[in-house]
Amino acid sequence: MLKVLLVDDEPLIVQGLSALINWENEGYSIVGVASNGKEAVEFLKNKSVDLIIADIQMPEMNGIELLETIRSEHISNAYYVILSGYNDFSYAQQAIRWSCMEYLLKPVREQELLSILHKVTNLRKKTETQKKRNQQMEKAYLARSVIALISGKYDQINLDNVQSQLKLSSGIRYIDIEIDVQALPEKLEHEEKRRLQRQLYQVSLDYLGDTYSSYCFFDITNHEQEYDIGFIYCKSMSEGLEEDGERKFLNRFLEALRKEIDMPVVMFVGNKVESITNLQESYRTAMVVKSFRDFKANHTISWYEKEEKKGESGPILCKNILDSLVSAIEQNDVDAIEKNTEQLYQDINRMAMDAEMVDLNVSYLLFQLIHLAISQDDKVNQEEIMQYISDNAFDRSAMRGSKEHFKWFARQYAEYLIQLRRNASRGILAEIEREVEEHYSENLTLKELGKKHFVNSAYLGQLFHKKYNQSFKDYLNNVRIEKATLLLIHTDKKIYEIADSVGYRDLDYFINRFISMKGCTPARFRKQNRS
Repeated sequence: MLKVLLVDDEPLIVQGLSALINWENEGYSIVGVASNGKEAVEFLKNKSVDLIIADIQMPEMNGIELLETIRSEHISNAYYVILSGYNDFSYAQQAIRWSCMEYLLKPVREQELLSILHKVTNLRKKTETQKKRNQQMEKAYLARSVIALISGKYDQINLDNVQSQLKLSSGIRYIDIEIDVQALPEKLEHEEKRRLQRQLYQVSLDYLGDTYSSYCFFDITNHEQEYDIGFIYCKSMSEGLEEDGERKFLNRFLEALRKEIDMPVVMFVGNKVESITNLQESYRTAMVVKSFRDFKANHTISWYEKEEKKGESGPILCKNILDSLVSAIEQNDVDAIEKNTEQLYQDINRMAMDAEMVDLNVSYLLFQLIHLAISQDDKVNQEEIMQYISDNAFDRSAMRGSKEHFKWFARQYAEYLIQLRRNASRGILAEIEREVEEHYSENLTLKELGKKHFVNSAYLGQLFHKKYNQSFKDYLNNVRIEKATLLLIHTDKKIYEIADSVGYRDLDYFINRFISMKGCTPARFRKQNRS
């Protein structure tokens, strides 16, 4: 309902306006009546309305003075309609100067009043739509600035935007909020997870209200495997609560979410920082504590400080399973990636690894993956590889994250290695050509060359056939026979000696290959070319 204030010193006029139409049917409610401008000002200081209908001629403060007062002192922005028994253009001029919407003569006709109400309704809808659109744009821009801060890639514009939009005190924390899909009895499809994520976001906004809803962000990681809500907490939010206020604030928040959405909701609380410029550190630590949910008993709220204090046992490296996993990634063996990942998580869980131990295993894994990428193409930039890993396994947390996320990362990295091989294939053929030119007499095989240059032999064979329209074996035989023709012309070596020197241990096979390529025996070829 849109709220209306009627201002007129004649009770009969007020009664007549009240009874002229069915206000409720039009979506309006008369919430106040004032007999002059001063009464109206006092009313508007305590209550807001959407529409003011006021007479011009009133004692103490007339309708024009009322309009000027509420506009100049920013008391009300309501739509304003002037009523008068005088058809005086000067009044209309003054009213328009202070954003008066309409100027009506008494007595007011029903259709005229309805027309004004319909106009106000439409204007209100347009204003609300534009306001909502502006708020969405501001929130989207704020979210981008927050993402820039948590990634460490922000500038002064991002920082100024966040500081102006969010009134942050000290004791800042980044908090990841999610539906705990792992605790649900059945596996959910993407669409259902997305629906629950949106529902969780809306419930969070409703709970936080106008005061703190702008501190809450939807899908801040923007990753296809994550369905998160980001929340930036600061100390001022828990003012008025007793000791340990932040825990009480978050516990109440979480309890309200779980009750409203009727789903298991979890929070992962990052380390406390004193400045918004250090939000990246709080975000990183929130992701670390989130990553441990597969390796420990589930808690509704997990704090980084608690995980940090664990870790009293010595380092343990799961080298065998990690090496098997790296091999599976290199070969793009999806089944082996699945199997080794399951085994790795079981081992880490069984050994109750703490943060230090998991970090050791992550470091070993990432080193092997980097080495693997370089082995595909020694010209690849190591920083490029690190950037790829950082983009897909943010802050080295891939192995600490959910198994599904890690499996996704492993499969993506296997595809990345394939791309590196493709990019390097142009140079590989040149390397193989040089290899054949220098070592044609040796026992060269596609399998051994592929292993030496870290390229799948089947893929290397495809490259050869595509470029030379023949197999590697035929290519090698051609090189050897051409080398043999030179020896036949320029040396007096025996035929069997030439065959051996170009890589043929079987003389009959050499002669047959020579005949198929040159159309005659090696002896006849020598005789013809010498004569």
